[in-house]
Amino acid sequence: MNKLELTLKSGESLKVNEGTSFYEFMKENNIPIKFPFILAKIDEDIFELNSPIEKEGKFELMDISTDMGMSVYIRSLQFVLIKAVYDIFPEASVTIEHSLGKGIFGEVHKEEKLNEGDILRIKNRMQEIINADIHIEKVSINKGKAIEIFKKYSMYDKVRLLNHLNKDTVSLYRMDGRYDYFYGPMAYSTGILKLFDLIYYNTGVILRFPTQDDINVIPTYEGYSKLAKIFYETEQWGKILHVGDVGALNDKVENGDIINMVRVAEALHEKKIAIIADKIHEREKVKIVLIAGPSSSGKTTFSRRLGIQLRVNGLMPIPISLDDYFVDRDDTPKDENGEYDFESIEALDLKLFNEHLNRLLKGEEVKIPTFNFKVGKREWLGNTLKVPNNGILVVEGIHGLNEMLTSTIPKENKFKIYISALTQLNIDNHNRIATTDVRKIRRMVRDYLSRGYAAEETLAMWPSIKRGEEKNIFVFQEEADIMFNSTLVYELCILKKYALEQLSCVKPNSPVYYEALRLKSFLKFFKDLDGKYVPDNSILREFIGGSCFYEY
Repeated sequence: MNKLELTLKSGESLKVNEGTSFYEFMKENNIPIKFPFILAKIDEDIFELNSPIEKEGKFELMDISTDMGMSVYIRSLQFVLIKAVYDIFPEASVTIEHSLGKGIFGEVHKEEKLNEGDILRIKNRMQEIINADIHIEKVSINKGKAIEIFKKYSMYDKVRLLNHLNKDTVSLYRMDGRYDYFYGPMAYSTGILKLFDLIYYNTGVILRFPTQDDINVIPTYEGYSKLAKIFYETEQWGKILHVGDVGALNDKVENGDIINMVRVAEALHEKKIAIIADKIHEREKVKIVLIAGPSSSGKTTFSRRLGIQLRVNGLMPIPISLDDYFVDRDDTPKDENGEYDFESIEALDLKLFNEHLNRLLKGEEVKIPTFNFKVGKREWLGNTLKVPNNGILVVEGIHGLNEMLTSTIPKENKFKIYISALTQLNIDNHNRIATTDVRKIRRMVRDYLSRGYAAEETLAMWPSIKRGEEKNIFVFQEEADIMFNSTLVYELCILKKYALEQLSCVKPNSPVYYEALRLKSFLKFFKDLDGKYVPDNSILREFIGGSCFYEY
C-alpha cells in the first residue's frame, strides 16, 4: 500500500496509507475535529472528511467562515432537521424553501397543522441527534435502487430528479439508516453542528445558524414580512405553472409543454407589472418612482416595461439617471482598502440631485449634468429636463430605497420598488436553489455576451458585489412599497449553455475554480431550452441579448 506524506500547518510531516479517509487520518494522529472546522484541504484542493486521501501536500482544515464551509454546515444541519421531523412524524413531508432573515425557511406538511409545540419537539430531537454525534455516511448506489428508496419514502420530487440524471450510480447520504440526496458536500458527523436554532414562522419553520461575520453566535432574528410575502406569491406562481422542482421543469421540457409554460410565466410578470403601475396611478400624489435591487435583477428591463404600463394609465414616465449625479472622481469616497467606493451613496451629489428633483416637481425646466466616466468629471452639455403635467419621474439605481437619496422629497410623493430574482424553484424538496446563484449566472452570461468578460472575472468580482449589496440594498429592502420578483421559472434552461461554456474555461489553479465547479454541477440538472422561445420584451433578454428595449 502506498504511503503519502501530509504536511501540517505546524510544519510537521505525517505519513498515511493511500485511501485512508481524512477522518481516520485525523483520529489516528490525534488531530481534533471540532467546531467550526468542517472540510479538509490538501494544497488548494478541498475534500469532505469522508473522502479518501489520494495525494500528498500541505494539509489543513477549512472552517465555516468560508462560503463553502458555511454551505456544508447549513446543508448538514438541514439533514438533521429532516431526520428529526421523520423520527417524530413518519408520515410528514419536509420542504426546504428559501433564505429569510439570516436563516432558511421551510415547511413541515402533516395531517395536523404545525404548531409551536411541534417545533419544540423537533428542536429537541435535533439536539439529541447532534449530541449523539452520528456519522453522516456517503454511499454510492445504483440509480435504480436509489429511485426505489425514494419511492418507498414517497419522495417523488427526488424520483423525478433522478430520472433525468444521465448516471448509472448516484451518491446518497445516510444518517442512522435514513437516506437522502443532497447536492454538495456534507459534514462527517452531526457532532460538529454545535450552533443552531429552530423557530416557528408563519405556519413553517426557520432554521437558524451562525453567519460568516461571527461563526460563534446565532444573530438576532429580524423579520422580513414583505420579503416573505413575495416568496409566498412566487410559490403560488409555481403552483399555477405546476412546477416546484427541477424534475417537474425537466418533464415539461421533454414533453413540449414548456412552450405554454414560458408564455404563462411571462404573463405573470406582465400582470404584476401592470398591478404595480395601477397602484402608482391610484396614489395621485406620487411624482417619483424609485427602483432598486441587487446586481442582475433585471432593473433596466423592468423599468421599461413599467414605463409602458404607466403610459397605459395616462402617465408619462420620465427617466432620470443617477449616474449623471456622481461627484467628480477626486471627491469620491474611498473604502477600507483605499479604493474608490462608487457604490457609496456619498459618491452621489445628493444636494444637487434633491435640488433638481424639487425644481422638476414644481414644473421648472432644469439643466441636467452628464457624467464623463472617462475623465471622471461632471459636464454640462446643455441637456435639459422638464416634467409635463402627467409626467412621473422614474429613478433606477442601487440607492433608490435609501431615504437619504431623496431626503427633501415628502414620502407621499414617492413610490419605492424593490426588485430581485428570488427563485422559489428547488432542485428537490430538500435542496434549494440560492437566489444569489441565479443572479450570479445571469451576470456571468451578460458580462460575457455584452462585454466580453470571462466567467472567472465575474466570479472574482462577486464577493465585492455582495458586500456592496449587503451594505447599500438589502438593509433597505423592507422600505419598499412593493416588491417585484424578476425570476423566471424556466430561465436556467436557457442560461445553461452560455454559462457552461464559460465556466468550463476556468482552470484548476484559479481561486474561483471550486465555485465554477459547483455552478457547473448545479446547471447540469437542467434540460436545455432554445432561446428562441424567450419573448423580446422578457427580462431574460437583458442577459442573453435580443431585447426590444436596447441592444448590446
